[in-house]
Amino acid sequence: MKRVQNIVAESRRTLPFTAAYAVVVWLLAGLIGHGMWLQFICFVLSVFMMVQLNNKNLLIRIYSRLVSSSYIALSCAALFLFDSPGGACLQLTAIASLFCLFNTYQNRSSAGWTYYAFLFLGLGSLTDVHVIYFMPVFWLLTMFALYSFSLRTFTASLLGFATPYWFSLAWYAWRGEGDITIWVDHLAGIADLQFSISYSVLSLQHLSLLAFFLILFLLGSIHFVTTSYKDKIRVRQIYYSFMTLMIYSCLLIILQPQFYQLSFHIMLISVSPIIGHFLALTESRLSNILFFVLTAVVLFLSGMNLWISSSVS
Repeated sequence: MKRVQNIVAESRRTLPFTAAYAVVVWLLAGLIGHGMWLQFICFVLSVFMMVQLNNKNLLIRIYSRLVSSSYIALSCAALFLFDSPGGACLQLTAIASLFCLFNTYQNRSSAGWTYYAFLFLGLGSLTDVHVIYFMPVFWLLTMFALYSFSLRTFTASLLGFATPYWFSLAWYAWRGEGDITIWVDHLAGIADLQFSISYSVLSLQHLSLLAFFLILFLLGSIHFVTTSYKDKIRVRQIYYSFMTLMIYSCLLIILQPQFYQLSFHIMLISVSPIIGHFLALTESRLSNILFFVLTAVVLFLSGMNLWISSSVS
């Protein structure tokens, strides 16, 4: 007899049900009252991209929608991120970037996919210039996880990242706004580093979510590493990429806590497939209990964040 965890993992109704839950959370968070339509559209597109990311790369070796469902559930647990239109756009461009990047697997001539991957990364940096800190990580992924790094793809990555800035400067020139100080000030934000680290910027909401993400990461990573021999090599390398991004995001939030929103967006994308893999491919009594516990924590965090946001407004 299948456990509840496995029934949910393999059900075709899981994704629609989770999506309906997300719509309710968005409505309660102020989708209509606060006019968060841009953020909601980006969220819907992000979910669609996560579905495509799973379908394209077969991230789970059985039929399961837990990658995208986990992404939806964890997004609702981090609903304090809903307020930022820039953050919503960054989330979408980051997923699109990874989708393109994973298509470069073992292809050192894949300048096209590399260009598009870094193009989306560049678009994300228009909303948060500190996205540039993830460029070295993406290069490392192409070197040691995806085996697609070459002089050709490296050049394509630089051109892709720079393209949004070229077009935006051309737009300003066409409008007759020759003053480019707006971009100078924007790029100057790269040097916005703190050498005296202060965690006062992190509230109870942020720390609770960070702790939850770390627990999910440890659970999923330990399971994946011990059972990865059952997955294809390509899938293994993609999951190792997610783990690398998760670890780097944790280091970033530890060393520069003021970048917590950027870190949380990348963590959300990285940890969703990892915990989805764990929940879909385990079937013990303990994992079934963990499924209920994790579901309860997601509901609790969603409720807590809704209560805090309603109190503030």
